[in-house]
Amino acid sequence: MRVKGEARRPRQEPSLSPAPESHHSHPAPATLFEEFLSRENLARALKRVEQNAGASGPDGMTTADLRPWLHVHWPEVRAKLEAGTYRPSPVRRVTIPKPGGGERLLGVPTVLDRLLQQALLQVLTPLFDPHFSDQSYGFRPGRSAHEAVRVAQKAIAEGHDWVVDLDLEAFFDRVNHDALMARVARRVKDKKVLKLLRAYLNAGIMAEGVLVRSQEGTPQGSPLSPLLANVMLDDLDQELASRGHHFVRYGDDLMIYVKSQRAGERVMASTRRFVEKKLKLKVNEAKSAVAPATARPFLSFRFFRREAEVKVRLDPKALKAVKMRLRRLTGRNWRVSMPVRIAALNRFTRGWTAYFALVDTPSLFAQLDGWLRRRLRQVRGEEWKGWRARARNLCALGIPAPTAYSWSVSRKGCWRIAGSGILSRALPNAYWQAQGLRSVSESYRCLRDARRTAGCGPACPVVWEGSG
Repeated sequence: MRVKGEARRPRQEPSLSPAPESHHSHPAPATLFEEFLSRENLARALKRVEQNAGASGPDGMTTADLRPWLHVHWPEVRAKLEAGTYRPSPVRRVTIPKPGGGERLLGVPTVLDRLLQQALLQVLTPLFDPHFSDQSYGFRPGRSAHEAVRVAQKAIAEGHDWVVDLDLEAFFDRVNHDALMARVARRVKDKKVLKLLRAYLNAGIMAEGVLVRSQEGTPQGSPLSPLLANVMLDDLDQELASRGHHFVRYGDDLMIYVKSQRAGERVMASTRRFVEKKLKLKVNEAKSAVAPATARPFLSFRFFRREAEVKVRLDPKALKAVKMRLRRLTGRNWRVSMPVRIAALNRFTRGWTAYFALVDTPSLFAQLDGWLRRRLRQVRGEEWKGWRARARNLCALGIPAPTAYSWSVSRKGCWRIAGSGILSRALPNAYWQAQGLRSVSESYRCLRDARRTAGCGPACPVVWEGSG
């Protein structure tokens, strides 16, 4: 009990700055639960939540509101956590479109629960991650999607020309809570931590103002979900490894590489039995298949053979998806200034190119550059309202007056005009470069060079995703 007037203990309030190093600092936490509630761990979790930002949960609190709220309410929250009476809020149900069609269900926790889950994640990861399979790459520190793709590429190059592409139906919505907690309890012995994890699994979902109790599943969008998914699927990894299979898993995307169709069908049948009987999950028959390895995408990449080498290319669905996104950013109905539009385009293409710079088809990026500039010429042409304004602007850009006037009254569609020689001369590549537009193909080239030289100069500020 704190005596009236006594200063509150520093560890009761999360702070962005860690405690100063001292020979007389707080003793090391005796239990996992104490480590979870330690000042240093909570400060690190708070910083991460604030950096990630994200949408608010059912209570409407934002990440910007969290720190001031904690200064007032943290002692009460901590007391409930220590007493085992804390009850997580239900997550807010949202849906996002999938690139291949359909919708993906996400759960958005409150920012307070995101903080606590992040703090749990930070103490649980060192317990579980070192014991996960080397063939698991998803949501793990120091591992990336690029590494997973390279493993798949190597397996194909070594002659494993068939793949068992196993898709788990609604994996995050179907995880059996008892089966998951049994696997967590193999390494976590602290009962307070186990009780809090179970409370998060049972928190439920707020859908259109109605609370839906959850008997199974761990909603995507929770900081803990990726780790719990790996915990659940690690048994499958160990089983496949014990059989000597060449496989790679990224989250719930599993690819098993074999040398013949017959072997693939046998592996598919045995793996399906293991998933359904041991893990209590269901295989999506419509999306799972045994097929030639070059015919199935993995993490939005595909593979093709060029002479004796196996190369990486972009999955056509991923190209369709990026064009849909760029259409929204270059839509004529989005009434923003060109600098704002170009800044948004640069932010998107920078991250997209960093991910897909793994592909071995540079011509695709050059084609995308040309298509994007044509979209921007269409936007610029629409900004010149009226034939007089179009003629005046074309003349100002160096087009002879007779040609400018004839094109300003053209009845051709805006997309056709945007691809015409006249607008390409008026708004050339140098014009868009001067406007600040980053070239997708130039970013790709720079990333490839950075990968080869293991460094990146001042002219190439982008990050190679697979190098970290």
